[in-house]
Amino acid sequence: MINKAYKGTLELIKHEIQSARFHVVKTITKEHIELYWKIGKIILEKQKEDGWGKSVVEKISNDLQNDFPESNGYSARNLWDMRRFYSRYSTNEKLRQLVAEIPWGQNLLILTKIKDDKEAEFYLNATKRYGWSRNVLLNQIKAEAYKRALSENKTHNFQTALPEYLSEQAEEALKSEYNLEFLGLKEGVKERELENKMIEKIRDVIMEFGAGFAFLGNQFKLKLGDKEYFIDLLFYHRKLQCLVAVELKVGEFKPEYAGKLNFYLEILDNTEKIENENPSIGILLCAEKDTLEVEYALRTTNKPIGVAEYQLTKNLPKKYKKYFPDDKMIIKKLKE
Repeated sequence: MINKAYKGTLELIKHEIQSARFHVVKTITKEHIELYWKIGKIILEKQKEDGWGKSVVEKISNDLQNDFPESNGYSARNLWDMRRFYSRYSTNEKLRQLVAEIPWGQNLLILTKIKDDKEAEFYLNATKRYGWSRNVLLNQIKAEAYKRALSENKTHNFQTALPEYLSEQAEEALKSEYNLEFLGLKEGVKERELENKMIEKIRDVIMEFGAGFAFLGNQFKLKLGDKEYFIDLLFYHRKLQCLVAVELKVGEFKPEYAGKLNFYLEILDNTEKIENENPSIGILLCAEKDTLEVEYALRTTNKPIGVAEYQLTKNLPKKYKKYFPDDKMIIKKLKE
C-alpha cells in the first residue's frame, strides 16, 4: 500500500514539474520574441530618424556582445533579422500575435522563406498547434504543405480506409464545399435548425450533394446495448453502394467530431449495412475547417470520413427547380 501510494505521489509531482517546465519554456519563448521585436523596432525607427547604416548596427552588435557575453543572439546578422522581423509583421496584427507563440528559429525560417502573408499564417499556425521543430517545419515548407492544402481542399482518409477502386469513387462523390444557399439561412444558425431546413429542402440538398445520393432519413437511430445514438442525416449512394452518414456542425471543425463519426460508422456497419454493401462513409459538414487539423484528426480514424465546409447565402438558385418535384411531395414520399 505504501509502495502504491508513493508511486502515485511521485507521478503526480513529476507531472507538476513537467507542466511547470512547459509553462516556463512557453513564457521564455514569448519574452524572447518580444525582446527581439522591440530591438527590431528600435533599429528600424533609428534608421528612419537618424539615418543609421551598416556600421552603426555592427557597432551596436559588438557593444552588446561585450556587455552580455553569455548571450549569443546579438550578432550583426541577427540584429538585421530582428529589424526584418519587426518590419514584416508590424502592420499585420494577426501575424503579430502568432509570431509570439513560436521560437525564434522557426520564426526566422518562415521570415526568410515565406513572403506571402496567408502562407506565413498557415505555417505559423501549424508550428504553434503541432509543435513543429525547425527541421520539421523546413521539411513541410519544402514539401509545399501550404500549396497542397490549397489544391487538395477535399480532406478525407478514403485512400487509407477504403480499397483503391472504392476510394477513387468516394473521392469523386465528395465535394470540398457544399453550397446551401437555397436554404435561405444566415450565419449563426443552430444545428437542428440547419437540419430541419435541409429536410424541408431535401430535393435541393440531393441536387447539391450530386448524382447517386438517395435520402433515407434524419436523426437516424442507432442502438448499442441499452444506449441510443442518432445520425443527423443518412443517405444511400447508388454508385458506391454504401450508406453515407452526414453530421452537421454549425461551428468550426473539432478533432472530436471525427472520433464521434468514426464511432457511428462502426455501429452502422455492424447493425445496418447488409452483406453485399460496401463500408459506410461519413461526411462532416462544418462552417469552417482547418485542413491541417483535419488531416491530423483523420489519421487516428479507421473508417472512411470526409470533411467539407458549407456556405450559407441569401439567394435560392432557381435553375435547379425544374429537375425535381416540389418539397412537399418529397417529404410526403419520405414519410410514406
